[in-house]
Amino acid sequence: MSALRIFVADDHEVVRKGLMSLLHAQPEWKICGEAGDGRVAVEKAQRLKPDVIILDIGMPSLNGLEATRQILKTNPEAKVLILTLHESEQMVREVLNAGARGFVLKSDAARDLVFAVEALAHDKTYFTSKVSTIVLDGYLRGGMAASEVMVGHHRLTAREREIIQLIAEGKSSKEIAVALGLSVKTAETHRSNIMRKLELHSVSELVLYAIKNNIIQVPSSYAEAVRNAG
Repeated sequence: MSALRIFVADDHEVVRKGLMSLLHAQPEWKICGEAGDGRVAVEKAQRLKPDVIILDIGMPSLNGLEATRQILKTNPEAKVLILTLHESEQMVREVLNAGARGFVLKSDAARDLVFAVEALAHDKTYFTSKVSTIVLDGYLRGGMAASEVMVGHHRLTAREREIIQLIAEGKSSKEIAVALGLSVKTAETHRSNIMRKLELHSVSELVLYAIKNNIIQVPSSYAEAVRNAG
């Protein structure tokens, strides 16, 4: 039997190395690659075609959800495991909609990571116990209904969601154009279309939208304050 090939992406090097150390302890598993941001993760995963891909949800340049969608588009057989600091019904729903097969809280990684990878390797799903409770509660209430703030989010194209993240991270139209291989004029057109679609009028409003919809990750206390504010 060939070794299980695993790819790990997390923007914090210490965390990434810690995850890899846990995985290296399994004799039949092989780390075939690593990345520190979402865009590099997509490029490497598409080239290396690992069996299991572990993605931090809050990576710069391209978040774990968008990275999952892009990776699975070219490698639908890959199994994606999402790591995050926070759990919520909305986030669980988005992770599942993106096509990931597992969801583990970083606080539970030392205990659950190996079990999660093993489950995905055998074509099963894996959720940290806290997340399983959220999924079950949502099901018992009749399904995870989309919140009002998500309505506009689902009207956006994949490219527009990428651009929202880059704008929220402070990138200029020129920097966005370079990152995505677009002309500056095209990047500015996307920017205008996004603001029109979402009925937003400033970059600060766009940043708040990105936080509310888990497009960018910020400290949990700040994110909670933003979500409760509106």
